[in-house]
Amino acid sequence: MVLVAVAVDALEGPLVRVGEVELIGRVPCEARAEIHELALRQGRAVRVNWSGDPEIAAWGLSMDTALKWGVSAEGHLDRGETMITSALFVGPDLADDPYASAPIMHWRDVRGLEKNPGAWPVTPDHDRARWEWVPLERVGPLRFGMTPPEVAAVLDGEVPAGRMGHFPFWWHAKDGEWNLCEDRFEKTGVSALYSTCQDGIPRLGAVTVHGRTGPQVPYAGIPLVGRAPFVLDAALFQHIEDHDLGLLFDPNGGPVPDGLNLSVSVGRAGDVAVSEPTFCAEHWEM
Repeated sequence: MVLVAVAVDALEGPLVRVGEVELIGRVPCEARAEIHELALRQGRAVRVNWSGDPEIAAWGLSMDTALKWGVSAEGHLDRGETMITSALFVGPDLADDPYASAPIMHWRDVRGLEKNPGAWPVTPDHDRARWEWVPLERVGPLRFGMTPPEVAAVLDGEVPAGRMGHFPFWWHAKDGEWNLCEDRFEKTGVSALYSTCQDGIPRLGAVTVHGRTGPQVPYAGIPLVGRAPFVLDAALFQHIEDHDLGLLFDPNGGPVPDGLNLSVSVGRAGDVAVSEPTFCAEHWEM
């Protein structure tokens, strides 16, 4: 075993510099501009990686981002609204295409994700479709328990732009039956998440609404999609307090009312973050 790559975290990793350019914990557009300037001076080619960030094979560098967290006046962690830079550093054997190499795929497999060209257009709220959410039953036309063909049918026959799944045994990658886990519908702006039942048929268990482009879904008059995370968190906190509801924190650190099986993650819109809720069936485990 030999070291082939180092991933440096945006929030807790050490500061790393190439030339005079600081790479970690930066505003993405500022870091991108300085990386391009330095690469131009050195005659190095810059390309765009899977996440839409700079990648320079000559440096063994591939940039990425993470959500910036802050500390509230009460002293607890708050989700912010901005993204900051992280980085993956690789040796020469992996530099030509880091995320296509076996060691990196084992750490972070992005093959099923949409490749970003380096642009993050956001649909204005007034141009979004409006969907109703009935907790634990359905969101918009998508009812939990649907099969993949039924999901596509209620989305006007839209063909998934991407699919993700897995084989049952990770150590024998292609042994057994491939199980569908996710269909990504870019036109509608949602991802359908499935679990495979005993009959071998995938059934809809959760729906993630894309923060940049998905339909708007309100809860108790609170728009859940495409919001600045800290704004949505504050609104949900206030609603829970005003109505004496049970408080849970989802796996992404966001406050949600108890009993709804709701999770709110974040999506990237350039240098900022937008809310991406996932609505789940009753027995779906997040």
